[in-house]
Amino acid sequence: MNNMSVMLKQKIILSAVLFFLLFPFATICAQSVGLGQKANFFIDPNYDLSQRDRISAILQRAGNNAYFYVDEQWWNSLTQEEKDKMNESLKNLDQEFYSKIYPVLISTFGLEWRPGIDNDTRITILIHPMQEDAGGYFAEKDEYPRLAITNSNEREMVYLNSKYIDTAYSKSFLAHEFTHLITFNQKDKTRGVSEDAWLNEARAEYAPTLSSYDLTYDDSNLQRRVKKFLEKPGDPLTEWQNISSDYGVINLFIQYLVDHYGVKILSDSLQSTNIGIQSLDYALKKNNFKEDFSQVFTDWTIAVLINDCSVGIKYCYLNQNLKNLRIVPQINVLPSGGRSTLTITNATKNWAGNWYKIIGGKGLLKLKFAGNKNISFKVPYIIKNSNGAYTVGFLTLDTSHQGEIPVEDFGTENNALFLIPTIQNKDPEFSSEPFYSFSWSVSVAENSDNTDEINRLLAIIDSLKKQIAAIIAQKNGQSGAGSNYCLQINSNLSFGMQNSNEIRCLQEFLKKQGADIYPEGFVTGNFGNLTRLAVIKFQERYAPEILAPIGLSNGTGYVGERTKQKINQILGGG
Repeated sequence: MNNMSVMLKQKIILSAVLFFLLFPFATICAQSVGLGQKANFFIDPNYDLSQRDRISAILQRAGNNAYFYVDEQWWNSLTQEEKDKMNESLKNLDQEFYSKIYPVLISTFGLEWRPGIDNDTRITILIHPMQEDAGGYFAEKDEYPRLAITNSNEREMVYLNSKYIDTAYSKSFLAHEFTHLITFNQKDKTRGVSEDAWLNEARAEYAPTLSSYDLTYDDSNLQRRVKKFLEKPGDPLTEWQNISSDYGVINLFIQYLVDHYGVKILSDSLQSTNIGIQSLDYALKKNNFKEDFSQVFTDWTIAVLINDCSVGIKYCYLNQNLKNLRIVPQINVLPSGGRSTLTITNATKNWAGNWYKIIGGKGLLKLKFAGNKNISFKVPYIIKNSNGAYTVGFLTLDTSHQGEIPVEDFGTENNALFLIPTIQNKDPEFSSEPFYSFSWSVSVAENSDNTDEINRLLAIIDSLKKQIAAIIAQKNGQSGAGSNYCLQINSNLSFGMQNSNEIRCLQEFLKKQGADIYPEGFVTGNFGNLTRLAVIKFQERYAPEILAPIGLSNGTGYVGERTKQKINQILGGG
């Protein structure tokens, strides 16, 4: 991990010129070291389990390529049996580093700074207890003398969490952190540029796969990252905040990139004076690919949704451990009959995926998209027919970033439409990305000559329902907007409907189900996103009765027959 703060980065930049002027005249010599020798180290309190900023450590192993130091306080807390087990784990990790991690990574990405600031060809690996989610970290400050950075350890070194040393994860974590050492040498020291944090981490995330540690999927680093990615797939790719979802999205993107374009895209972009997106575009062009980063990202957003090579080779993962990976899009359900319109307004960040699925309705569907006038969007769409086959297309947007498409025979020949809008600014200027708004709407009209007559009858029925509701409310001594006039729900209710007594009834009902269902408790008569989320929670509470009979495990937010039946059962009206 690269936990360099902005202030520290600025200090390093200001000090770098002085350092590299002085370094040729420095008298830094390799110190003679022996097993059991103690040394003091600065550590990052944000990672340390006890939030310490310095520790004493003991040299427990000196391998061909690395010194292994362990936190003295932690080591002394172990039993002799635990120490013996830990020494065996260090021996195995040392062998893995010497025989696999080191040769594989330097042959792919190039050397770390060698012999480096400490004039020693071996790196230092410091092991201490860390926060549970941390596998380890790398501190760029250690590559500078204390003349420039006062808490530098003046070594080529990485830090590993003691919790995982006797597990298979330790090899993956070491491969990850050692890649940061290589990146510093290849970018900062050799080429005088500092890599974008997200791409720096992305290369390091691929190191365990490159070192063959993800071949067995169970209990692998890849499995950990897939779990985090599926929890939050819409995390922006290029916005680095050093949180678990950041690692999920960069890992799954970089797996796709190397799957289809090869690991040389990573190595060539590393050994370039370009950084970030520009370096990947450079590497793609150098290796004679016609796609640029933008196209790769777009194809990836489609691949993680359908992951089907039969649709197109770029719309799937080639890694067999990822062949079943698919995200769950946001589901939007249209009423099954008559004319209906659904409008969604949302906001997104640069290089972040957004996935929507539209089902329901019957007839001619029209999709309209409207983006922010000042930002360029790419909007792939996918139509799934009744046989389960996918067709991929791309919305053509006008100068106002608006576009539309028709989908015929929706609900019969074509039963689902997917929409994947993304913003793809080539050179993000923000370390924390701003949000940009967009909206889309779908409307469905039945393919029938009797549509107008049906709508007229539906309007009459709706009017009669309102009159009945008003009479009931009057009998109860309340206005039509009261909470006790509602005895049952008769209509199908969906997101986007407005000024409806039945929606007020629904909201009153959801409110009475408790704060875990509808904490906001708004009764407005408008079916907005908060009401939709409350319906989803209600459906999932009674999933065996509402969702399971129709083959669903997640709520939809659409109040159809089974949802109405359960609501009316609780209300006592059906």
